[in-house]
Amino acid sequence: MIILTPAGIDVDEKNLERLVERVFFKSIDLLGGLKRLTEYRTLTWLPSLARAAFAIVLHEEYIKSEDEIAQFTGLTRNTVRNILRADPDLALYKIEHLDELSEGEKRELRVHTAGGIAKLANKLVKDGQDSQTLLDFCHTVAEEAIKAASCEGPWAYLVLKHTKGIRYPITEPSELKSRLSDLRLKGIPGEKVAERIFYPIKTPAQLLHEIKEFLQSRTTQ
Repeated sequence: MIILTPAGIDVDEKNLERLVERVFFKSIDLLGGLKRLTEYRTLTWLPSLARAAFAIVLHEEYIKSEDEIAQFTGLTRNTVRNILRADPDLALYKIEHLDELSEGEKRELRVHTAGGIAKLANKLVKDGQDSQTLLDFCHTVAEEAIKAASCEGPWAYLVLKHTKGIRYPITEPSELKSRLSDLRLKGIPGEKVAERIFYPIKTPAQLLHEIKEFLQSRTTQ
């Protein structure tokens, strides 16, 4: 059981939890997803990952001390120190060689490994590489909201429909051009729109924003 005791810790708890959840989901992605964890019978790793995600985010984003993190998470100071000192490269190596781990290591995620995974996940999230599962969910929610509210016109819904499942961040236009090749957005070919917007694009919301900015710039010319 994860025990969180935020008393005395000056943080915005809602924003903290949102960031920790993003790091947690990205950590699961790095481990191969929930399906792979069930194959290894390693769902007991999830509490360790959650604690490590809180520790890393509190330390790297909120500049909290080992003692403060220990108080917040209910972990010992020594455990917090081990998480914060974990080597992401070593953790990544272990992820890539899960098949070679002993049965004991498969059943229990060690503190150093959990810390390294969470540290790497936090870096990737800051670089705009959120969990693909989370992005796909946000994409679906945005698509349904646009369809229900009829906001931004039909082009926004069509863009989301045609880009469903695309991997973020989108760093260059080639795949987006292919996805939008059959569309005309306010009379402009989708391929041309994909060529003219700014990259990298980190989320579905940013994609719609960049397209909207380009379309508006064309109407004012």
